[in-house]
Amino acid sequence: MQKINASYCLIFLCLILGVTAYGQSSFDKSKKIQTAKIEKLSIYPNPVTNGKVFISTKLNLSKQVEIYDVLGKKVMARVLKGKELQINDLNSGIYIIKIKEANASATRKLVIR
Repeated sequence: MQKINASYCLIFLCLILGVTAYGQSSFDKSKKIQTAKIEKLSIYPNPVTNGKVFISTKLNLSKQVEIYDVLGKKVMARVLKGKELQINDLNSGIYIIKIKEANASATRKLVIR
């Protein structure tokens, strides 16, 4: 059995999240629904080494945070009221973090060491 290249998995996951975020294929530009981007989004430290990550934005409202592994499996879902997110339960690796705040959303890569 061949090993799956992590970069191909990450690309595939980004495509899947793109379809989910828009509710349709991102390749259909005529019907593409645009969502607002989160202003002044900051995710730090990245890579994470101490089991917690801080997420701050311009508005600093309550956020829905979902974390996916490279295969697209949701491994964490939390509502974050402050800035600190505990991720002690996650193994080292590359993840995709999806953040929703009010009517805005963003997706980023998160590395845990």
